[in-house]
This record gives sequence, structure tokens and C-alpha cells, in this order.
Amino acid sequence: MQSVQIFGVKNSQATRAAERFFKERRIQIHMVDLKLKPMSPGEIKRFIDKFTLAGILDKEGRAWEDAGLKYMKVSDAEMLLKIEKNPGLLKLPFVRCANKLSAGHDEAAWKAMAV
Repeated sequence: MQSVQIFGVKNSQATRAAERFFKERRIQIHMVDLKLKPMSPGEIKRFIDKFTLAGILDKEGRAWEDAGLKYMKVSDAEMLLKIEKNPGLLKLPFVRCANKLSAGHDEAAWKAMAV
């Protein structure tokens, strides 16, 4: 039986959609609430390697604007510190199933994991 790991925040609509998607298919879920426990540097690196740092950031979201990042230049190292403190800056949820990864609400990628 396979399982998936979902990194997100409980009050996020996209995170709840991912949970519901996998529960409907009776796939075991390991939920990591990023408000309670930040992702490890190795785990973040895995998603950055696949999607790039810019690819995992939610530049359209309210958290991005609230943090004033719309008009600031921030180094990658500074950005990693910011996303550790504020998971709302990320395109959540991040889903990992073995070596398959997805960032954001991506049902096509989830279906590939559910096979």
C-alpha cells in the first residue's frame, strides 16, 4: 500500500483538496502542517531541484503582498529563511509519493501518484 506525504497548512483550500483527493482513493496520508513544523532543508531542496525556487513560490498570493515581497529583491538564502517562517509564500500543497512530486493544486500529478 502506497502513501503520500502532504506538506501544507490546515486552513488552505488547496491542501484540503489534496487530502480529499487521496482519501477518496483510500491512499494513506501523512500530513505535515507547515505552520506547526517547517519543512527540513533537504525536503525543500528536493522540491526546489524539481520546480526551481521561483517555481514553488506563490507570487500571486496575499502572503507575498503582505510580506512586501512584490517590490523587494531578496537573495535565495533570505527567501529560504522567509518561507521557513511563512509557509503562505509557497504554492501549497507540496505532495510527495516516493520520487514523484507536485507543487500547488495539481490533480494531474496527483492522479499519476495514485496509480
